[in-house]
Amino acid sequence: MSGITNADWMARRERAIPRGLGNAFQVYADRAQNAEVWDVEGKRYIDFAGGIAVLNVGHRHPEIMRRVAGQAARFTHTCFQVLPYDVYVELAERLNAIVPVPGKKKTILFSTGAEALENAVKIARYATGRSAIITFAGAFHGRTMMTLAMTGKIAPYKLGFGPFPTEVFHVPFPNAFHGVTEDASIAALEMLFNADVDPSRVAAIVIEPVQGEGGFYPAPPAFLARLRRVCDQRNILLVADEVQTGFARTGKMFAMEHSGVAADLVTMAKSLGGGFPLSAVTGRAEIMDAVPPGGLGSTYAGHPLACAAALGVLDVIEKENLCARAAALGKRLKERLEALQKINSMSMLADIRALGGMVAVELCHERRADRPAPDFVKAVIAKARDAGLLLISCGTNANVLRFLFPLTIEDAVFDEGLSILERAFQDAASGTAR
Repeated sequence: MSGITNADWMARRERAIPRGLGNAFQVYADRAQNAEVWDVEGKRYIDFAGGIAVLNVGHRHPEIMRRVAGQAARFTHTCFQVLPYDVYVELAERLNAIVPVPGKKKTILFSTGAEALENAVKIARYATGRSAIITFAGAFHGRTMMTLAMTGKIAPYKLGFGPFPTEVFHVPFPNAFHGVTEDASIAALEMLFNADVDPSRVAAIVIEPVQGEGGFYPAPPAFLARLRRVCDQRNILLVADEVQTGFARTGKMFAMEHSGVAADLVTMAKSLGGGFPLSAVTGRAEIMDAVPPGGLGSTYAGHPLACAAALGVLDVIEKENLCARAAALGKRLKERLEALQKINSMSMLADIRALGGMVAVELCHERRADRPAPDFVKAVIAKARDAGLLLISCGTNANVLRFLFPLTIEDAVFDEGLSILERAFQDAASGTAR
């Protein structure tokens, strides 16, 4: 060890980096393998955060490292718009074959989820000749100005950063726990068409099949089917934001597959690159080809190392059957949370939801949706961290614990993490440390 502590690094960080960039933990990573991380002081942690859904195949999967090393030995950058390369084309072909979009498909690569969403909007606007975009309350689509306009949460993302691009509209997301029915959401959409935006001006409706930052709320399959019908009736494109839900997290390669509903465009990022910055937009070929040459692109988009990593990710998901693994792990976690929920002292565990390995528990006083308990969430996270488990929160009220463990996690490590989680809940409830 170097002798430099986490506190030393935090002091240097505070002098060098603006406070607007927050940190979930004051813990500095030194090395990692699969679902385990060691900090600069040598302490081991089990990672149930996964770099915010980036590490479905774990830290430093051998297949990913092998692919990246092989590509690095050839070249690291040319810019695809200048000198194209094979791994970009191979990855586009692989995504075209698996993304749940009907008919002939084409794919373009970028670097971040926000960049994918920005370009999906550009493509939708160009292809339709329309300008308006509809998203949902509670949605999170990114931190650029356009994706902030699309995001349905003010603090901390949008606060103080406006004005935002115009012609972005929000409707309520169906959420049974919070009393928003599918009918109410569709009625709000129709009211929007009647009161605020002519549907003939709407280019796309963008939806997360499971809201991520918003609280891990799955969109009901029947609602997605109704949304598809609305889009078809009014010639509006349906865009599925699969940035957080994609690549086996929900027990399917993509969350939209649970509903049987096909989008016109799908955005992807996070676990696509296996820890390397990479995103993509895949869509119906006639829509993707609407933009003329030069209208789309970015210097680092579809970086060769990231493309090589992504090809490895797709192989690992298939060879290790990670869709089934996600469903099995999610079931085990959900059952442990449900057992905790039955304990009298665990009255805060208000709502447990899981789609495959995309699991969350909402914490509320007296299990009432109108009484969120963000302080209790913070206490659970702190207790878990002290015991060696990394957890992160989400939700418009910051009162949801979300679980994004690598799907490659070893059974023994997963069970160890669940035991730490149970103790963290108990200690937070009792107010005593163990």
